[in-house]
Amino acid sequence: MELRHLRYFAAVAETRHFGKAAEQLHMAQPPLSQAIRRLERELGVELFTRTTRQVALTGAGEVFRTDVERILKSVDEAVARVGRFGAGVEGVLRVGLTGSASYRQLPLLARMVKREMPHVMLEVHTEMLTPAQEFALTERRLDVGLLRPPTRQEGIAHRRLADEPLIAAVPEEHWLADAESLRIEQLRHEDFIMYGAALGSVVNDAVVRSCLASGFYPHRAYEITETSAALALVAAGLGIAVLPDSIRSAPREGVVCKPIEDALSVPLVLAWRADDTSPLLRNLLDVLERNGAFLATDGPREADGSREADAFPLPPKD
Repeated sequence: MELRHLRYFAAVAETRHFGKAAEQLHMAQPPLSQAIRRLERELGVELFTRTTRQVALTGAGEVFRTDVERILKSVDEAVARVGRFGAGVEGVLRVGLTGSASYRQLPLLARMVKREMPHVMLEVHTEMLTPAQEFALTERRLDVGLLRPPTRQEGIAHRRLADEPLIAAVPEEHWLADAESLRIEQLRHEDFIMYGAALGSVVNDAVVRSCLASGFYPHRAYEITETSAALALVAAGLGIAVLPDSIRSAPREGVVCKPIEDALSVPLVLAWRADDTSPLLRNLLDVLERNGAFLATDGPREADGSREADAFPLPPKD
């Protein structure tokens, strides 16, 4: 049984007329009549009663029509879906992000995708520091990552989304909780809650450099793997954490966030495999570009004081 034979049957069932159905199908009537006869022989039932005046569905034809309509609808939907997938407007986009990016940048990205790529589903992998995201990208377990450069793996391109100043998250009863702002020097004797040393955190590096510039090395009292855990320990009064400004987008009970006047900033970029030519990635980058999500190339300095060009070429179209 061929799919075209089901379409032939559906046309005759709709028009109740072989001539009109043939015209609708852009074919001659005799081949259509022969195809329906072959379909009836294959099924072993009569689908139509035929007279010189009219064509009507038999009981078996009525039952068959219900199933054929369902089948043809599913086929048409599948064709449309694969077309959208090929055009990069449907599919699953696997996104990795650092813990702090989930507070501000993820909601912005998700809203843009929902509005302009409504058939795309986000598969979000949170609390991934830059090295973990780099490996996941190169191993093709992620499509894009919201991470903090510098990147060390070859073949990763990126565009800058934000430059975030470091801020201090302190317990609400802390002696600096009422200050409008503070300087790194004032944290000299504090217990720091930081990402684990083995994780390769860019934020950690910026915090250490900021402290060294003020003449001291931060006392690492607790090590964490997730930003949410750092804020929980701060709320418990176990220490302070110096984190990107985006954490202010999700206030935490028991935690007060204060600007640091002389701390460094940390960049956040959208990263992808440089050789990825998928239409889905191309469309995502186009959406972000149109909505002004990327910063200009002459933006603020990196945490190490250098400027990094973020105008990486977009992946080539197929």
